[in-house]
Amino acid sequence: MIRKILKWTGISIASLIVVILIAWVVFYIKVTNRQNKVYNVTVHKVNIPTDSASVAAGKRVFDMKGCGGCHGANLEGHTELDDPMIGRFSGPNLTKGKGGIGADRTDLDWLRALRHGIDKEGKTLFIMPSYEYYKLSDQDLGNLIAFIKAQPAVDSDLPEDKLGPLGIVLAALDKIPIAPAEMIDHQYKPRTEVKKEVTAAYGEYLSMSCSGCHHPTFKGGESPVPGGKFVADISSTGNPGKWSDEQFITALRTGKTPEGKTLNNAEMPWKMTQNYSDDELKALHLYLNSMK
Repeated sequence: MIRKILKWTGISIASLIVVILIAWVVFYIKVTNRQNKVYNVTVHKVNIPTDSASVAAGKRVFDMKGCGGCHGANLEGHTELDDPMIGRFSGPNLTKGKGGIGADRTDLDWLRALRHGIDKEGKTLFIMPSYEYYKLSDQDLGNLIAFIKAQPAVDSDLPEDKLGPLGIVLAALDKIPIAPAEMIDHQYKPRTEVKKEVTAAYGEYLSMSCSGCHHPTFKGGESPVPGGKFVADISSTGNPGKWSDEQFITALRTGKTPEGKTLNNAEMPWKMTQNYSDDELKALHLYLNSMK
């Protein structure tokens, strides 16, 4: 009797292992196919200026979009996560220094990356939130690229990105945004420039940086980061909908909310939004309050 029990227990365990292995292989193939898909896009050309005023304006876009969070203050890049089970994710060195990608990137390559989320070969970039940038105006995008190209070379050779076994599963379940090109409207026609004023329309333009975590409806929900905390509702039905403009500005400048909560910058990057002007934050608040 004991032998029969052990026999069937062993068979059950072995069968479960086989099922898990088959499922993992299916996930691996699915993820690999998504990463290797080639996107044939028509890149909308943008004038990339070189004057100091445009470069300075590009630095402001860089700071407002929180690009330094992944790529570093000097664009040297750094490793965001290095976990043998989940994977290794790094924001690459964007300069022309050792280990940097800047030396062999053309203006069209930068546009492909920022506007379409794809690399030189037309394949999707790895965990690059281009879906938050692709609607940038030609002027803002051109200035941003001008700033990147103007930075001095920094030597920083980072290890290659890769997914671990658990990362493969999470990616297949869309818990890790491994294919930003899938999330972009590649037919989108960008505006030449955007009028900067306290309007809901300008607030909508600025809200691109919020949609990645708070979702397009800004109602919050599950975090896009594996294991991350539940993301707050920042529409008119969330706490920010009850705040005055002054309270909203204070929260996004200092990380202190009217309810007495201290925001964790790793979860809500207020050190990024503190770069916004008062009028920009008022416009953003106005737009979020229009989201019912």
